[in-house]
Amino acid sequence: MSSIAFESVFKRYGEVDAVRELNLTCAAGEMLALLGPSGCGKSTTLKMAAGIESVSSGEIWFGDKPVSRLAPGERNIAMVFEDYALYPNMTVWENVGFPLKVRGITGQPASQRIGEVLQLLGLRQMADQPVRGLSGGAMQRVSIGRALVRDPEVILFDEPLSHLDADQKVQLRAEIKRLQKLRQVTSILVTHDQTEAIAMADRVAVMNHGVLQQVGAPQDLYERPANLFVANFIGEPPMNLMKAAYAGNRIVGEGWEVTLTTARRAKLPDGAIVAGIRPEHVTVSAPDVAGDAGGAARGTIIYREPRGDADVLTVALDAGSGPGGKLVAEIAGPTAWRAGDKVSVGLDVGRLLVFDAASEKNLEVAP
Repeated sequence: MSSIAFESVFKRYGEVDAVRELNLTCAAGEMLALLGPSGCGKSTTLKMAAGIESVSSGEIWFGDKPVSRLAPGERNIAMVFEDYALYPNMTVWENVGFPLKVRGITGQPASQRIGEVLQLLGLRQMADQPVRGLSGGAMQRVSIGRALVRDPEVILFDEPLSHLDADQKVQLRAEIKRLQKLRQVTSILVTHDQTEAIAMADRVAVMNHGVLQQVGAPQDLYERPANLFVANFIGEPPMNLMKAAYAGNRIVGEGWEVTLTTARRAKLPDGAIVAGIRPEHVTVSAPDVAGDAGGAARGTIIYREPRGDADVLTVALDAGSGPGGKLVAEIAGPTAWRAGDKVSVGLDVGRLLVFDAASEKNLEVAP
């Protein structure tokens, strides 16, 4: 078991920085998720840790050992890919045992390790079956078993659930998390799916355009995003982000305004801001009902998306003689609200986030 540290790591393709000055640590025994949209640099980062891609500058450490100049085979890592990368004509047993075979580990030592891994993964009963006849979920469990059987220092997961059905994803997320904690293997997970990252990882590192935006526990990123990108990327439905102005003790937007508490006023400079509030922190009521403490807005529902136990409402706000902004609210459902209904909208001011309009940084999160 070893920690992984990226120290001022750059990856350049010509004049393009695919990864720029990455400083990031995955503690021993931790699962760290690299999360971001396509092209953000997360897969390149994983490949540099694996040795598949070279480091342009900087250093990668496994514990106290620099590994940037080591070949992949010298790093004692295992990888789990999105497309399983199994040998279709081999059985489950043969696929799991293949890494041992190529390292010259055979006989009873190999049989014991393969048997233990199959038991862990619930694959004992299908040990003699060819993998080509298995479901996607079972094939990915075989792939994970092949990674575990070598007892690696590090396991790198590259979008491991992308090809699976929704129910298989739920089951395998829990299985991977259980096995990782049981074996205490240092792991890095690459994914574009925030649900996957939050469900499986101890900490999440959000990347965009090759730059690390924020790293922390999933709840920290959700409640205290460092900037507008993280605020918008984490959460479903996405956070409401609204242009506004702050002066004195009030934030005024397009068709809404709120008053901040004394404790928060000292942290904020007057001027243009972007206010953020998550849909679940917005309330919707009849027009004659006062909103939450801090003020209410008035508007008209323009879209209702029923989600079974919740309704997601899009409200166009009134702003004097002209149109105001829009707010999305997620409320317990099902409800009787329909498009065209006039409503009063309340904002949970204690949950309102304030971002600088120019730098896009959260003004109440320490840099």
